[in-house]
Amino acid sequence: MTQCCINPSILSADFVNLEAELQRISNADAVHVDVMDNHFVPNLTIGLPVVQRIQAVSPVPLDAHLMIADADRWAPGFADAGLASVTFHAEASIAPVKLARELRSRGSKAGMALRPATPVEPYLDMLPELDMLLIMTVEPGFGGQAFLDITLPKIRRARAAIDGSGVGVAIQVDGGITEETITRAAEAGANVFVAGSAVYGADDPAAAIDRLRKKGARTLRSATE
Repeated sequence: MTQCCINPSILSADFVNLEAELQRISNADAVHVDVMDNHFVPNLTIGLPVVQRIQAVSPVPLDAHLMIADADRWAPGFADAGLASVTFHAEASIAPVKLARELRSRGSKAGMALRPATPVEPYLDMLPELDMLLIMTVEPGFGGQAFLDITLPKIRRARAAIDGSGVGVAIQVDGGITEETITRAAEAGANVFVAGSAVYGADDPAAAIDRLRKKGARTLRSATE
């Protein structure tokens, strides 16, 4: 898994001028849309109607990260909206295999997220049901947090399991990704990187995306040589 993808989080964007903010990251691989419900995490962002409008104007595909309770009930609606990828939290799903299959059946790639303290091992058998595994590198719910190095061993274990199984599952990391931390995450085995402040906090978000992609891709190439 050597392709490096940069998915900027619009959590750090100007929500008043969201359509313009999306155009500023038109060179991204996808737009990471954080959906929070003030139940699963202590914050409230946007819901499905707003996501549908973002989908209509975005220059790149949408990658939804659902930090919401009762994911089994609500996640399929985001797939029905035509999103490229829908990620639910394992901790918020009663039947994660069934949910992953339902997302795929409705045309979206299926992603599953794990909080920093949630072990990956109980979910390794369901890797064939997933297109992406999101390993949170901060506690979900707030932007601008520092990268948690304690998650690196979990990323390594997940990468080893994926490579050993032969399934084409991407590993996404979300939280504290900068030009410095992307190298550590890529060395551990991640290849899809969510960056909020590092992109939208830059004078030129598109240039920041290019720099992150270059650093991540170089590290991934080195790891496979």
